[in-house]
Amino acid sequence: MKAHILGFPRIGTHRELKHILEAYWSGSIPLKTLNLRTAKLRQEHWQIQQDSGLDTVATGDFSLYDHMLDTALMLGAVPPRFNTIPSSCPENLYFRMARGDAEYGITAMEMTKWFDTNYHYIVPEFTEGMELKYSSSKLVDETREAIANGFFPKPVLVGPLTFLQLAKDMDGGNRWDYLDTILGIYETVIAELAQLADCIQLDEPVLCTDLPDEVKALAPRVYEKLKSAAGKSDLMLATYFGKLEDNLEWVAELPVDVLHIDLVHGSGQLQQVLKKWPKEKQLSLGVVNGRNIWKTYGIKATQLLRNAIDNQGSEKLWIGSSCSLLHSPVDLQQETELDPELRDWMAFAVQKCDEISFLREAALSSDMDRILQENIKSIRNRKSSPRTLNPAIRQRTENITSAMTERRAPFSVRIKEQQNRLNLPPFPTTTIGSFPQTNEIRRTRRAFRTGQCSDADYQEFIRKEIRDVIRTQEEIGLDVLVHGEAERNDMVEYFGQQLEGFCFTQNGWVQSYGSRCVKPPIIYGDVSRAASMTVEWTRYAQEQTDKPLKGMLTGPVTILCWSFVRDDLPRSEVCRQLALAIRDEVQDLEAAGISIIQIDEAALREGMPLRIADRQDYLDWAVDGFRLTVGGVKNSTQIHTHMCYSEFNAIAKAIAAMDADVVSIESSRSGMELLDAFKDFEYPNDIGPGVWDIHSPRVPSEEEIFDLLQKARKVIPDERLWVNPDCGLKTRAWPETLASLNNMVAATLRLRHDLPR
Repeated sequence: MKAHILGFPRIGTHRELKHILEAYWSGSIPLKTLNLRTAKLRQEHWQIQQDSGLDTVATGDFSLYDHMLDTALMLGAVPPRFNTIPSSCPENLYFRMARGDAEYGITAMEMTKWFDTNYHYIVPEFTEGMELKYSSSKLVDETREAIANGFFPKPVLVGPLTFLQLAKDMDGGNRWDYLDTILGIYETVIAELAQLADCIQLDEPVLCTDLPDEVKALAPRVYEKLKSAAGKSDLMLATYFGKLEDNLEWVAELPVDVLHIDLVHGSGQLQQVLKKWPKEKQLSLGVVNGRNIWKTYGIKATQLLRNAIDNQGSEKLWIGSSCSLLHSPVDLQQETELDPELRDWMAFAVQKCDEISFLREAALSSDMDRILQENIKSIRNRKSSPRTLNPAIRQRTENITSAMTERRAPFSVRIKEQQNRLNLPPFPTTTIGSFPQTNEIRRTRRAFRTGQCSDADYQEFIRKEIRDVIRTQEEIGLDVLVHGEAERNDMVEYFGQQLEGFCFTQNGWVQSYGSRCVKPPIIYGDVSRAASMTVEWTRYAQEQTDKPLKGMLTGPVTILCWSFVRDDLPRSEVCRQLALAIRDEVQDLEAAGISIIQIDEAALREGMPLRIADRQDYLDWAVDGFRLTVGGVKNSTQIHTHMCYSEFNAIAKAIAAMDADVVSIESSRSGMELLDAFKDFEYPNDIGPGVWDIHSPRVPSEEEIFDLLQKARKVIPDERLWVNPDCGLKTRAWPETLASLNNMVAATLRLRHDLPR
């Protein structure tokens, strides 16, 4: 039985990749240094895999920004707008595609969530007449690099079906028209890799989704060509994030040598796969969760492996991670301050590699209990720990009624009372919540956390930041203000630190996109709120201005999706606990006189199951969770929510069912295309489509924002249109923030001037 992983985290134990990239982007290091440092990081990752006893190391999983962007560059799928910019090296073109170009006014490529994870990928674009060609040998070069350093590689490449299914058509293009050209490039790459590796992994997670029949029909021809190019090397078809289900029948007939299945997020599919998958072929079992931090239940995993051994024979099996470990923190050994009892329940990427090796040993051994002894002890301790259960919280969730999820009146009644209270102009302007987190803010927060800054000094520092942000917003001319969130490290972690049932890591970072990393909280027990979390700062901010100010909260679904969640309780039940805690905070903010409260549910779309048949149940409890947070508030209290980097067509009705008074959404990178979902559905409440892509350093011009707003007006009635950026501004610098917001307000004033008088 071979042992492997589908991919390793790119960022490094201490976010080395983040620091390398940002140093290069700022001009602090040259390209040569960038390449040397990233090569060192790759070798460290390969060494970890080899030292764990894995039979192969993954190559091609390392990316300077995103693996879908890597694939687009390999194919030469460069949108025409980037070909007009002089480029001294491929890396500069690559980063422009990801981040845009402020100097030339070129917008970045669209970014959205990778299936149901919090990782963002760059969406490939296909325009009419695009000329594709083999343009990047990165995967082949890194595979040679691994061999030169003494490692046994398994190259990893996004499969062509997944790549094209997740891409988008632009300006009359049809991405599927390019399939034959793309296949030719894939054949060239695979033929080169076949000279270097015994097995080549093609990632096709779309096979765990509801695929159009025309895509299914293409698969046999696609894989006949790819297998022919691979020659004597094995071709591994890697599926993950769910079950194959109706796709299994035809997938089992594809000319590939190894099929990888996810037995964590696709639990329960093993028996069906064993019946269909040819016994003479190899099967890879993903029994170690690549997306969470809990130790694998060793006995259960070993039983699955032995079941497969009885059917296939051990020599035909691989054991691995359910998906790439990209979604897992790097090394639990770095967590020296984590509670020892809780730490014993966990495994990060390095430890998951070790788990794969000892689970293989246990499955093949007659002395399984001895090999799994420590694992069994940890699992039992977690199950029996009183820290995971709070009877009072369980009772409170049982007492939830449908009446608790209802507003006092319909939107048509509420909006009139809100207009009377708020007296806002047409096209109200606002931001999503956070303002730039400067080095001074981070240093002061760190000093306070480590005891180097007194409580009194810290309180005054935050108050000054709030005063400055309020004054800045008033000078810009924004209509609805925010307090800037200087006291918050992260929109989920900040709340988790004040809720029961959470714990936190020092270095549990995972990549969100590019150099952006997040450190998800860990939900290990029942969740409750001990005291108010935001009221003091929000009240202080409102006292500094006569304009309405938003109280800023993170919603229960987003806290759920952006945390590592306990796996011993249904996610729907954890969401209900979170919703009750946020509900308490909403009521306290309202009692403090805050007239607008925003509960961000950026992850609503992300948490949706991949299969259409499974979605309604999720949307029902997710929407109920949001409604529970705001149920019962006054008609005159305006409730906002925010969603970003989502395809909204599948959830437009669910967004309407949330019944927020105002929803703000990401839409600038798509040129307002995402609003089509609301046009087709005729969304009934107010909408604020983002007019500034805050994930790019580029400053949008007044004219650009004005044009985007004119597009929005074709979909959204003037009386229901708000104006705001795509997302929070914490990652941006002050100069670009001020310039962009001033342009946003100027464009809005032009709209108001054009209104009939």
